Amino acid sequence: MKLRLIKQAMTPFPHWIDAEEPLLAARDVMQELRVRHLPVKEDGQLSSIITDRDVKFVLDPSLGMPPREALRVRDVAVYSAYVVDLNTPLSTVLMEMAERRIGSALITRNGELCGIFTSTDACREFGKHLGREEGTLDDDPEVA
Repeated sequence: MKLRLIKQAMTPFPHWIDAEEPLLAARDVMQELRVRHLPVKEDGQLSSIITDRDVKFVLDPSLGMPPREALRVRDVAVYSAYVVDLNTPLSTVLMEMAERRIGSALITRNGELCGIFTSTDACREFGKHLGREEGTLDDDPEVA
């Protein structure tokens, strides 16, 4: 069996947001694009990630956070995001995501953001794998 790389399973050219943007702008972008993870850049460089779960948590009025209008993406961003090169084996990324209990990995090429791999992408890959194994999905390159 051929080694699959993360670049074969990632979502290329992900949307991103600047760390200085208002948090409410990030929430709006995520809702509009129907995504749960948004890479964050600072000074044009990949720096972190923001998730819909973190946004919802911070916007909870019972937490006593600063007013929602005052919050910026940088205030909520996760700076310990999992970042891998696009030539990393898919199995390595899947196992690390499971170990860390995280829902995404940021994919880079020469240090620049080029993709994102989320739990949704993982489910899609596993579904294709099972379909081929069970014979319910052929090896059509459009589906692989």
